[in-house]
Amino acid sequence: MDKFTKDDKKKKAAAAQPTRVICFSFALVILVGTVLLCLPFSSADGQFTPILNSLFTATSATCVTGLVAYDTFTHWSRFGQGIILLLIQVGGLGLVTFSTFFSVVVGRKLGLREMQLAQESINFGSVANINRLLRNVVGAVLAVEGVGALLMMLTFVPEYGAEGVFISCFLAVSAFCNAGFDILGFQGEYSSLSNYNGVPVVMGTIMLLIVLGGLGFAVWQDLAVYHSSKKLTLQTRVVLAMTAALILLGAVVYWLYEWNGTMAHLTFWEKITAGLFQSVTTRTAGFNSIDYAAMNPITKGISIPFMFIGAAPGSTGGGVKITSFAVLIMTVASVLRGREEVVLWNRRVDKSVVYKAVTIVTLGVGLIVAASFTLSALMPACSFLDIIFECTSAFATVGLSVGVTGQAGLLPKLILILLMFLGRVGPISFALSLTTTPGSRKEIIPEGKIVVG
Repeated sequence: MDKFTKDDKKKKAAAAQPTRVICFSFALVILVGTVLLCLPFSSADGQFTPILNSLFTATSATCVTGLVAYDTFTHWSRFGQGIILLLIQVGGLGLVTFSTFFSVVVGRKLGLREMQLAQESINFGSVANINRLLRNVVGAVLAVEGVGALLMMLTFVPEYGAEGVFISCFLAVSAFCNAGFDILGFQGEYSSLSNYNGVPVVMGTIMLLIVLGGLGFAVWQDLAVYHSSKKLTLQTRVVLAMTAALILLGAVVYWLYEWNGTMAHLTFWEKITAGLFQSVTTRTAGFNSIDYAAMNPITKGISIPFMFIGAAPGSTGGGVKITSFAVLIMTVASVLRGREEVVLWNRRVDKSVVYKAVTIVTLGVGLIVAASFTLSALMPACSFLDIIFECTSAFATVGLSVGVTGQAGLLPKLILILLMFLGRVGPISFALSLTTTPGSRKEIIPEGKIVVG
């Protein structure tokens, strides 16, 4: 019996190892980023930046969130902005993905453990051909970001000269990684993209980068081989259909409730662009082209579930993921139809996937609710709706703010930092990474009867 127990423990410890390494790698990047951002040459005024605000910024950048303690252009020097940009890029793809990619590039053979880490980092279903996949992923990411930067240079270089090159590159990386950071504060602190609703090249490019980054690398791979396979996996079909539906639905919400509100000063086509842009960015990117603090409470309320759902698994975006939400909805639909199995596109979904989806959504809701009530007690001047909005934005690594972060003190900022970290690595992965004593072998447990509903 002891032999079975030890074997089981070894298997579970091995299963938890990749998630542990990934969680610790994110923590390491945040720690290094915090130290660098604290230093005088990282700030525009040459002064030390307080540790708490450096930690907040490093966490937000590494977890590709976008919530900020300072305006990125105003407070940080070019060196500090460069550190933030590097944290966004590493955080978007993951330190494990980058380090493994460079090992492949220099010709070092990957061991099984390294391949498992890489597979877990990009959330791909198999370690087969992982070397080629890593090259394709990193190469495609750099190529897409490069094309995006070149397109935005058409606007920013004529306007700002050589400075426009850095602005374009910064925005391209931030958009693809769904981070929401910008360096346009010289147009007004925290202005983000509010001055570009009428510039299709900038808005269109950023929307495209956000969507591409949010699809996930498994979907990219599936689409890349579609010309030969002539079929799409269930995950790809769910991600593409849900992405299109959520973008359209979100745009309708913004047009309906903000047309004569925060969009009142815009022209007709600028309103069309702004509504579509906010729908895309609300899902997980964090840029804004309208004033979120001044939005209709109904719009804020409806934006919360959009942020919570987020992007696709294995993407640069956050949230509980489109697929988790789709499985949850179809679980409800299956119960209402009296079905024993959850079915998506005439395909049965394994019960373990259903359990995981329910767990992810439940943990996400629980964390946001707990954090919201705590922040409400610590920040009584802020409305509860605004606090829930901010907590959801942090957990879903969105980065949109209605002003709560700007008023947050020590404890509220620490809570938001924890939410950003848990949202990026995933609450289940974080719990597994802390498991030092995996459970014993499977037990035969007698069935019990319980009534629900």
